[in-house]
Amino acid sequence: MTNTNHDHDVHIIGGGLAGSEAAWQLAQRGVKVRLSEMRGSGEQTPAHQTDGLAELVCSNSFRSDDDTKNAVGLLHHEMRALDSIVMRAGEVARVPAGSAMAVDRDVFSAEVEKALDNHPNVNVVRERVDKLPTKGLTIVATGPLTAQSLAQSIVEATGEERLAFFDAIAPIIHRDSIDMSKCWIQSRWNKRTEASNEDGDYINCPMTKEQYIAFHAGLVEGEKSEFKEWEKDTPYFDGCMPIEVMAERGVETLRYGPMKGVGLDNPYDTNEEFPEGRWPYAVVQLRQDNKLGTLWNMVGFQTKMKYGAQVELFRTIPGLENAEFARLGGLHRNTFLNSPEVLDRQLRLKAAPHVRFAGQVTGCEGYVESSAIGLVAGMMTAAQLAGEEWHPLPPSTALGALLSHITGDADATTFQPMNVNFGLFPPLHDVKKKIRKEAYTNRGKADLQTWLSQNAAAVPA
Repeated sequence: MTNTNHDHDVHIIGGGLAGSEAAWQLAQRGVKVRLSEMRGSGEQTPAHQTDGLAELVCSNSFRSDDDTKNAVGLLHHEMRALDSIVMRAGEVARVPAGSAMAVDRDVFSAEVEKALDNHPNVNVVRERVDKLPTKGLTIVATGPLTAQSLAQSIVEATGEERLAFFDAIAPIIHRDSIDMSKCWIQSRWNKRTEASNEDGDYINCPMTKEQYIAFHAGLVEGEKSEFKEWEKDTPYFDGCMPIEVMAERGVETLRYGPMKGVGLDNPYDTNEEFPEGRWPYAVVQLRQDNKLGTLWNMVGFQTKMKYGAQVELFRTIPGLENAEFARLGGLHRNTFLNSPEVLDRQLRLKAAPHVRFAGQVTGCEGYVESSAIGLVAGMMTAAQLAGEEWHPLPPSTALGALLSHITGDADATTFQPMNVNFGLFPPLHDVKKKIRKEAYTNRGKADLQTWLSQNAAAVPA
């Protein structure tokens, strides 16, 4: 159900990951929220398939869940410590993916929507907002697909030109259409977690050298979607690079990227060139996309190829000759603010301080990062309403490092979207490189704990 007929303290525009997380954080602190979502009002974006809150439009992976040596894993840890609704729903919707955290996208969205719909402090309203509100505390979390009218209002308020990049979507395949007589299930280096399948977490489709060379040529020569005039000269973000763009960088590029065969023992390899059981020349990996295991996505195969060209080429992959696609790859235009220039350290618009921004529109990249900025925006707004001083998160934490990048540490003249990574953290040059990642995560956990103990009001009851 949708709650109705009550006033609100904060207006959140956008019901994606960041907006949903911000709404949850505020509601849990007793703040009444109006959450406006355009989808479901007769409006849609070029990338979304449903009107569900927190819909995942690209991969179904939240990436590594290793909080001992991985920056995004540390971010998972910190968000759980702060009662993240995204992490809560992610656990319910989790599917096997090795050391990564992947989810059934439909279950995940439904869990987030149910939690917010049933919360007495949240009013979900299906409506399009065309202009920035002139008063009242507001969080804009419209994501990288902000509607043109609202985007223009933001440009007018900031006085800055919008920046843009392209985000490509990977295809999803029906499991029962994969020929498993040519493929096998295994995780690279046989790495397993408690959530792993019995044999491994990835379906591996091996290629010989000849097959790979032909496939590479098909990627480079395949028919691509054409850009409109206003889309030309717009950079891609490296974290979601289309497979054919990677292929254009050189014939070996993919073999050292998403198609690397190292750590995978091919049980079908009987070529004289390699003894049986050796690594394939190249491999296409598929990862489980839903809890039932009926849908699998092509890992790293984001693409802007036309649909017919995708089907023709991807069916040359061993094991996928008769593949049925639940979704083909696609491309959409993303927009983001030059945040170091237009936002203050608390994500407030310098030209209109009653407005905060959250999520990918601020210039972070990735599901988890987007959610994390929504989480922090919610906490900051709750503190402001309560008349409490906001104490910045330590830059040694993943949350603090990411926020610092967005709100001032990055060079505004060259600002680009960024995933959380240890390059954003205060350096530990005096620690040996072999143990440096573990040192970063240990320091981050300890500093977050200290921050929490000094800011008890930051954590909802």
